[in-house]
Amino acid sequence: MSSGPRRRLDPAQRRAEILAAARRCFGAGSYASVSTSDIAAAAGVARPLINHYFGGKRELYLEVVRQMTIVPAPVVDALPDGPPRLRLEVGIDRWIDVVERNRDAWLTVIDAAHDPEVERILREADDIAADRVLAAALLPADGHPQLRAMIRAYGGMLRAASREWLVRGTLERAELRAFLVESLVQLLETTYPAVLAQQASEAESTG
Repeated sequence: MSSGPRRRLDPAQRRAEILAAARRCFGAGSYASVSTSDIAAAAGVARPLINHYFGGKRELYLEVVRQMTIVPAPVVDALPDGPPRLRLEVGIDRWIDVVERNRDAWLTVIDAAHDPEVERILREADDIAADRVLAAALLPADGHPQLRAMIRAYGGMLRAASREWLVRGTLERAELRAFLVESLVQLLETTYPAVLAQQASEAESTG
């Protein structure tokens, strides 16, 4: 965690640079073992700048969690035109790329799910991911409560699968990709229609 020469950056660039340094630091250690001085040195900034941009170590850590887990809208906006499956494949490829580039930070985040504030961010991330998946699949955002619930559950499976890839080494990247793509397509094209059919059958039998 060594600092380089100071560079003049605008506030947005400086904030992004501090976040990148925090990702590296928290990924290399733990929340308790990393200090704001460590992050400031890694970012090449004075320590008070961390308080200026983020308020403190805790707020910076939670911002790293948000950055690592919440899918930004531009990811979906930039998906190629084409059938839902292609769009979902591209989205999953991009997610895998991000996790691979930030392996240690990602594992630190998902291993901290017992932290109430981290858990709250993960729940928020799952809600947002449901919106993003519906958009990628060219489905309307309104309605679909059962499908949204299943996509949120898929998010938990996705985090577990990433551990199989990154920690256990039981899945190769290509295998992880195939598992995530096929599971999501199966959920949208087969599982969800089966749930709706079951719901309609039960309504008819009691109606």
